[in-house]
Amino acid sequence: MATKKKVLVVDDSAFMRTIISDLIVQDPSFEIAGTARHGLEAVDKVKELKPDAVTLDVEMPVQNGLEALRRIMAEAPTPVIMLSSLTEEGRSETLSALEYGAYDFVCKPSPAGGTGDIHKVGEMLIEKLHTAIASEERRRQLEELRQQRLAREASLTSKAMEPSRPIPREKKPLSLPDRSHQAANNRDEITSSRLAKKAVPQRLHGYRKGADQELDVNHRSMKPVADPVPEAKPLSRSNVEKPGVRGMKGRTTSFEHIIAIGTSTGGPRALKQLLTDLPKGLPAPILIVQHMPPNFTKSLAERLNTYSELEVREAQDGEVLQAGVAYIAPGGLHMTATKKTDGNYAISLNKSEPRSGHRPSVDMLFESLLPFHQLERHIVLLTGMGSDGARMMRQLADEGVTSTFVESEESCVVFGMPRAAIELGCVSHIVPLRDMAGAIMNAVK
Repeated sequence: MATKKKVLVVDDSAFMRTIISDLIVQDPSFEIAGTARHGLEAVDKVKELKPDAVTLDVEMPVQNGLEALRRIMAEAPTPVIMLSSLTEEGRSETLSALEYGAYDFVCKPSPAGGTGDIHKVGEMLIEKLHTAIASEERRRQLEELRQQRLAREASLTSKAMEPSRPIPREKKPLSLPDRSHQAANNRDEITSSRLAKKAVPQRLHGYRKGADQELDVNHRSMKPVADPVPEAKPLSRSNVEKPGVRGMKGRTTSFEHIIAIGTSTGGPRALKQLLTDLPKGLPAPILIVQHMPPNFTKSLAERLNTYSELEVREAQDGEVLQAGVAYIAPGGLHMTATKKTDGNYAISLNKSEPRSGHRPSVDMLFESLLPFHQLERHIVLLTGMGSDGARMMRQLADEGVTSTFVESEESCVVFGMPRAAIELGCVSHIVPLRDMAGAIMNAVK
């Protein structure tokens, strides 16, 4: 029988602790390791009980959820699912928690939603707990493999640096020198020594001159070698303006490139790094689908806008696309790109049925780019659970799009969406998050 996964439930409300606990144990693979009423108690119990995961309320007395989360991540790293309220303050604190290392969040059930809302929250919570625990186990496996590889490399290096043992010479019987020739030999040695002293400076001079010439030739012949997968390189934020890009921060409705990004679990943190790394004057608009409930995407856009030199905003229906601006799909609405009669490109929002369980859907955004053969399309999938976006990335690749990027497993919070695309054979670049901005900038030329 498989060992049950242990969950610590943290909430200042006894009623909510009971509700959350009851929802979790509906899945027989979980058990409640314990409960805590505030942050200080939560940190102590994480250390004592060593749970597989924690559900953590944000607003609590004594020590709130954000302070507790920081301590848990620093002192006893454990997957944490935040329980968020729908208030503006709750949204802001939840986004902060995701930056501090929380795996994901669920919105607290609303009293007005009745039992249906409670059960929906329970299903989401159980799904996120399963994925969080599995991702943490995989992360530990990868870290163990990395440490083993480093140990092997260190061992090979150590052996290579060991001095080689001298080969023993064959012993020969001693023979006495012929002393009758000793005087003549001494005269020959003295003459050879004098000749050697005269020749040494010439030989050294010739060696140095030849060496200098050789080094100079090598230096002149050195050329930078292109790496097939772009590495993280410092991006100059002052020299990326392209000819033809006009206006403040490079904003213009005329562009030849468009970037589309899809992400889910772990996305807010990944987007923060990527958009912070991208320089101003980017000669392309960026369309982003982040799986997130309504209202949270507005807070996310405002938050990312404070970090990035690009303008980041929540998309509006009918808005004309501009280079150097990142548009985030509103939670609860699909976002697509359309071409207007005047030649400009614009955003279209709709509330049609969810696709693959998502609205907004990454697949729907990617699909809208299929007709735009006149644009260089750059398609990106970051960390996320599931496979949203992979199918349409494959269709774009089948139609000739070669600029397709996914985040590599080493930096993903959840290696779901990127892996699905890799398995479909439609990915041209597998890149760790730290290198993603440089890879995209190399493609947008």
